[in-house]
Amino acid sequence: MKNILMLGLSLVLAAVTTSCDKGYDEMNTNKTAITTLNPAFLLNNAVLNASFPGGILVYDLGIVQQIVTPNSGVLAGANFNQDNRNVTQEIWQRYYRTVTRHTLDAIRLASPDPARSNLVNMARIWQAFSYMVLTDTYGDIPYFEAGMGFSDQILSPKYDAQELIYKDIIKELKEASAALDASKPIETADILYTGEISKWKKLGYSLLLRAGMRLSKVDPALAQQTALAAFQGGVLASNADNSVVRHNANYTNALGGTLNATEANNYYLAAPFVTYLKTTNDPRLKSIALRYVGATSGPQQVPARGVSDPAVQIGMPLGFDNNTITARATADGLASFYDYSQLDRTRLAKQTSPMYLVTHSQTQLLLAEAAQRGWIEGSAATFFEAGVRAHMAQMAEYDAGAAIDAAAIDKYITDHPFVPASALEQINTQYWISSLMNGPEAFANFRRSGFPTLTPNPFPGKAITGSFIRRLTYPNSEISVNSENVNAAIARMGKDDLDTRVWWDK
Repeated sequence: MKNILMLGLSLVLAAVTTSCDKGYDEMNTNKTAITTLNPAFLLNNAVLNASFPGGILVYDLGIVQQIVTPNSGVLAGANFNQDNRNVTQEIWQRYYRTVTRHTLDAIRLASPDPARSNLVNMARIWQAFSYMVLTDTYGDIPYFEAGMGFSDQILSPKYDAQELIYKDIIKELKEASAALDASKPIETADILYTGEISKWKKLGYSLLLRAGMRLSKVDPALAQQTALAAFQGGVLASNADNSVVRHNANYTNALGGTLNATEANNYYLAAPFVTYLKTTNDPRLKSIALRYVGATSGPQQVPARGVSDPAVQIGMPLGFDNNTITARATADGLASFYDYSQLDRTRLAKQTSPMYLVTHSQTQLLLAEAAQRGWIEGSAATFFEAGVRAHMAQMAEYDAGAAIDAAAIDKYITDHPFVPASALEQINTQYWISSLMNGPEAFANFRRSGFPTLTPNPFPGKAITGSFIRRLTYPNSEISVNSENVNAAIARMGKDDLDTRVWWDK
């Protein structure tokens, strides 16, 4: 009798349990949770975060003598030839954490689906661009094992030699650009070109041209071969093809944010840059510069004092600190150092200003150099003129008040014709101007070409005085957590300081 009762109780409990479990899986499934992520959104995130951090004001734009500050402390960097690792790490952290990480994840997620091959190749192109910025800035970096912490549990990636990195970047750009196919599904969610294959192809080949020209000093044969392949593939053909990150009130331009907030009164256009534009009667100076005439303090930099007339612009000289710049400003006939010209933060450097990463102007100028070297067919003079015109036209895209009249452009071209005897200097000096606010590219091409002809910042802060900064230093965080691989890179490349040259800069 007892066994019968126990059996009955077991059957009742089983029935109750079954009844309670019915619908349990459905009840405990969050119907609003994200279970899959469209990899196109990861690529978009990588594009947005490729917009450069404000630290390019401290180093890149200071090294190429376009913008300078006399102030030290958190702003110390190229102005004092000083290694400030709180700033040198900015590109590293921005690009590894929010750019290459997302391109790699986009490639992994999209690769199994043949219908998304275009997205895979778009992400490969953007990843190649991102690693170019990283390796150009630091030299040897994690590349082949980078971003594999989650997928392969590689938490301490090895550093690869820049020569190997560049050869793989060239391979990636060639393969990905060629593989883009307009007959396959288009990724309309793409924020850069709305998935337009022809524009992505032109971006890929323009980056290939940039990569090839970067090697002109260290490996001319590979440089020529790569430049020719890029030219034959088809590069950016107009400003409508420019690779540009658009900003708005919700997603602001970091450079513009810095210049319109805490550091509004601390940064000034450098004398070499202003002097060159002024002496050549370059109409871009009126678009770029603003001087608060007679200002003796930051609060006096008000619109009523703002003057954009090129004739009154005066750039701040390099080699001075917060104390010594006062006497120099007086000698220059200024009320104070607040009276020097600035990058106009109401037009070019707004918080909503676009950030140009790869442009038609830059590309045409690189083609001009390649043609001048005999590496591609075509007229170097024609490419050169197209590059100058494109950048002048680009001014209007920052702000209507920065637009340059067509007649002024024509006059400048007429007054400054292409001169084959000084072509490389002429081309790369224009590249310097064309890359204003694109600090990493201006810095890289200056080291690569040696132009424009500038005098090193005389401030005595570096180990090798009287020389230019050649690279930025590794983050302290890397030295702490990945010291073995960092030390291996240093042993191969040279000291982890501002004087060591990267591979292509030998």
